[in-house]
Amino acid sequence: MDEYKEKILKVCNESSKNTLMETLQIEFVDVGADFLVAKMPVNPRVHQPDGVLHGGATVALAETVGSTASYIFLDGQKVFVRGIEISANHVKSIREGEVFAKAVIVHKGATTQLWDIKVTDADDNLISVCKLTTIALPRK
Repeated sequence: MDEYKEKILKVCNESSKNTLMETLQIEFVDVGADFLVAKMPVNPRVHQPDGVLHGGATVALAETVGSTASYIFLDGQKVFVRGIEISANHVKSIREGEVFAKAVIVHKGATTQLWDIKVTDADDNLISVCKLTTIALPRK
């Protein structure tokens, strides 16, 4: 399983080159049978003006991990995935360190998927709770 896991994480991280994910320094760090985890550093690059993590950066992390999870848990060669709705509740601020987003599948339909995404800090304190709906459309 470890070899398979490393291959998946490598593909996910390589797909981030020259994208928003690279700009935000998002890195995929863990994957399991029904989840995917990514991390993002918290520094001035992702701060809002008063020096805490910007909610938009948090949502970008959440949508990244959920959409990527849909891609890897569906047949990404046959479908393309798009986020169609995301909601976020920010419950705690953070100024520095790293945040981790764990996307766990709630509903894995052939067309739509629903993801529960919890964003935590390095001490496992809850920062945000997000819900993402993705759609898988056939490649032509």
